[in-house]
Amino acid sequence: MKTSVLVIGLGRFGAAAARELMALGHEVLAVDASETVVNEVAAEVTHAVQLDAADESALRAIGAGDFQHAIVAISSGVEASIFAVMGLKQLGVPNVVAKAGSHIHGVILERVGADRVVFAEREMGQRVAHSFAIADVVDYLDVAPRFGLVKVRSSERWIGRALGDLAVGLTPVALRRGDAVTVNPVLEERIRVGDELILIGKDDLLERLGL
Repeated sequence: MKTSVLVIGLGRFGAAAARELMALGHEVLAVDASETVVNEVAAEVTHAVQLDAADESALRAIGAGDFQHAIVAISSGVEASIFAVMGLKQLGVPNVVAKAGSHIHGVILERVGADRVVFAEREMGQRVAHSFAIADVVDYLDVAPRFGLVKVRSSERWIGRALGDLAVGLTPVALRRGDAVTVNPVLEERIRVGDELILIGKDDLLERLGL
């Protein structure tokens, strides 16, 4: 369902989120304290405004309380992101996602009302680490301690082999072949050149994938 999203803080994380939301067909109001940064993304979002999002009255003036969703991605200061989250919740925004730079920052954001806290750097670090541990990995998502969801591309040694022979102890979630996606592919499916697989399971089994 398409909706309107308020994105506060247009650093790398916030700007990327705003652009991707636009690509998905949502309306985006992008906000930053820097006029220069606002001007850089203005042409790529629905609306862009320069203001201090830590000021609740400024948020009220742009109609922040009318949004169902907001992303607080302020990277210039912990205090500013905390006050922005507080202001948005005071104005009645139902869903506020906030980016945290540290564990204590995340705890504070949760206590002042953030509905979801994202640790972007930590999550990216986990993905990069797993790209070394798991052969041919495209992406990795931590599901639970030592348990993950991985997207891998087919390697030369996989071609012609059955999915069940490769993913022993793992659960195949999807198989992408060109533009076609098969959900819950059968284990008898033979791997072809260019295939991509999404699998879920314990990390130690993922690391042994295809051996």
